[in-house]
Amino acid sequence: MKKGGRLFYIGAGTSGRLGIVDASECPPTYGIAHGKVIGLIAGGDAAIRKAVEFAEDDYSGGWNDLKKYKINKKDVVVGIAASGTTPYVVGALEQCRKKNIATGCIVCNSGSPVAMHADYPIEIITGNQFVTGSTRMKAGTAQKLVLNMISTAVMIKLGHVKGNKMVDMQLTNNKLVSRGIRMIMDELGVPEKKATLMLKKYGSVRAAIKNHKS
Repeated sequence: MKKGGRLFYIGAGTSGRLGIVDASECPPTYGIAHGKVIGLIAGGDAAIRKAVEFAEDDYSGGWNDLKKYKINKKDVVVGIAASGTTPYVVGALEQCRKKNIATGCIVCNSGSPVAMHADYPIEIITGNQFVTGSTRMKAGTAQKLVLNMISTAVMIKLGHVKGNKMVDMQLTNNKLVSRGIRMIMDELGVPEKKATLMLKKYGSVRAAIKNHKS
């Protein structure tokens, strides 16, 4: 990503939705550009709210969706599939590896086809769901935890976190403006009034801290 690459999450059903959630939270939380972390779901955006029948069974569908983004060797593709057998994901990762595009995966079974096609497989063995086959439960929860770890670690490595503060967050509501003010107060030891003026002047926590003159 430091060289211009992007992070793609790709999945079907619950797994696809979880990838989209994680991707969509990166720009407001860390201030990165839209399109740096991308979530794709079998069946397209319509499948986010309503299941699209048999979309996950399209073996070439995942790769076709990635091609729309001009996927290249700088990018990384993480397949998400609780079962580890979803054709939409397997086909996408298989094609990525043929094109020398780095692949990872988050699955909840060992030795799965998805993991076989991942350079960096992550297998979280969650066992049977409380409601049989409902992978949105234990498996979905575990997948979301791992997605949180991946995106958080990546954003820290890219420099979007100072200490434990998300200094590049977008100030899109009053709650976040207040949080930004508190970050400046804590980091610089200035009173609230001065922190408020600084945030208003510079437009971001990072810029306010960077331009502070003691």
